Amino acid sequence: MCKGKSPLGLLSVMQKLRGSTELELRIVLLGLDNAGKTTLLKCLASEDVSTITPTQGFNIKSVASHGMKLNVWDIGGQRKIRPFWKKYLENTDLLVYVIDSTDKKRFEETGLELSELIDEENLAGVPILIFANKQDLGTASPASEIAEGLNLHTYRDRVWQIQACSAVTGEGVQDGMNWICNNLVKKK
Repeated sequence: MCKGKSPLGLLSVMQKLRGSTELELRIVLLGLDNAGKTTLLKCLASEDVSTITPTQGFNIKSVASHGMKLNVWDIGGQRKIRPFWKKYLENTDLLVYVIDSTDKKRFEETGLELSELIDEENLAGVPILIFANKQDLGTASPASEIAEGLNLHTYRDRVWQIQACSAVTGEGVQDGMNWICNNLVKKK
């Protein structure tokens, strides 16, 4: 479980959506290797985040409550896996893109990957939540600086949000989930 945080995450989002019936969202979780995607997914599912291994292929977590279901696809970020990302994008309701805020050397690479995803036909108009992860570390770049470097302001064909977070401590994760509730669910 995320350190110091109550085990809410996806469950609390689902409880907020209780008024909706049969709501099902397909969420694809992408980002470069070592960005913290699997840690974030485990944090959202209120699972132990103390032992994480690199994702070879993908992980899927589904959470069902009160007739609603969030299906989260966590797909590995190693260079050799990235060409296969587009195979998982069909019928995506939300793209969650995770960035290692401490890995400044890879900001250009992650920006190029995100830009390619934005151009994918299957993601046309799909909302994007970008988690600027690892904010608990002293060398993390602020989310605003990352947003500027990625030129997020140029994405005018969809709603997007960048959220500073730490998947290990859970800080900022719930804020991102609240954004999903407030911006995505209303459109479904």
